[in-house]
Amino acid sequence: MMRSSEEIEQVSQLFKVLSDPTRLKILLTLREGEKNVTSIAAAVAMEQSAVSHQLKLLRENRVVKSRREGKAILYSLDDKHVIDILQETFEHIEHR
Repeated sequence: MMRSSEEIEQVSQLFKVLSDPTRLKILLTLREGEKNVTSIAAAVAMEQSAVSHQLKLLRENRVVKSRREGKAILYSLDDKHVIDILQETFEHIEHR
């Protein structure tokens, strides 16, 4: 089935977003469940401001979502497909 140019562009954009090692670490951290920026920053050993910047990009590309709980903003994976894509990719590279 041939895909539209728009769909191809969207898939390309998703892979660009997923191609960054820092963003991959953030996503793998969120695989464990909902977390705030402080927890994510500690898990990936980065400054909160850098993590916030990456989370904004991930949110804009619908890879993660956020919700407010009191003063805290909690982040989680947007849907299960994100981890499915990563899992398939890790299995692919281990297949060699």
